[in-house]
Amino acid sequence: MTIKQAQEEGGKRLQAAGIEEATFETTLILEESVGMGRAEMLAHPETELADKQEERFLALVKSRESRIPLAYLLGRQEFMGLTFAVSPGVLIPRADTETLVEEVLRHLLDGMRILDLCTGSGCIALSLLHYSNGTTALATDISEDALAVAADNATALGLGDRFTTIRTDLWPDTAERFDLITANPPYIETAVLEGLQPEVRDREPRIALDGGEDGLRFYRRIVSEAPAHLCADGWLFTEIGFDQGERVRQLFVSAGFHEVSVIRDLGGNDRVVKGCWF
Repeated sequence: MTIKQAQEEGGKRLQAAGIEEATFETTLILEESVGMGRAEMLAHPETELADKQEERFLALVKSRESRIPLAYLLGRQEFMGLTFAVSPGVLIPRADTETLVEEVLRHLLDGMRILDLCTGSGCIALSLLHYSNGTTALATDISEDALAVAADNATALGLGDRFTTIRTDLWPDTAERFDLITANPPYIETAVLEGLQPEVRDREPRIALDGGEDGLRFYRRIVSEAPAHLCADGWLFTEIGFDQGERVRQLFVSAGFHEVSVIRDLGGNDRVVKGCWF
């Protein structure tokens, strides 16, 4: 099988399986299997795959046909220009979440202390640390698997000395207050979960998706309890679902936050709510 034949075969099979970006994902699988970059493969489409390369390629295509997320198959996901290890124990970082990181960076000053709730892979906190100086972060999650992945990512990015994890249900048991709190909590309504793509519904951790009957279960806790963990003039940032902006904004306002605003992502959807605690 040549590179060209593999691209055609993989694309055909993934398209038949309902994969939206079948051609693009086939290219990524080929890169992983052959160990060549995209440009090199385009320049040498008649290159024959070695037996082990072909075996690896076909095995990955078969797994992707069964709707295992590509990020889990590759073991990594790009986010904010960085590479994060991922496993089935953590939510796969999404491009939409970069809106949250970019908004926090507008407020982040060197030396600040960050609390990152529901950290998962650690992509939010670690991106903030990477793009700042002297900042440190405490990351919490209820999942031991997620915290292990986050700690490995911190080490891989050279940020292990600025990043600490605690297993807990949202809040750490500490009197410390933080300059910034970030959170990407579960926010999908329970009744909506069954209608999600199979990759999400069947493969990503349900605990990281289910936001309760109205999707706001975690926001109520986070917004009401955050003031006890914020410094004066500290900020709270939460990622939200595209249709939750006004409801979450009202939670912020009712809790006494100031300068509350809803930020949209590149697609024009509400994506982040932020507020300052005076």
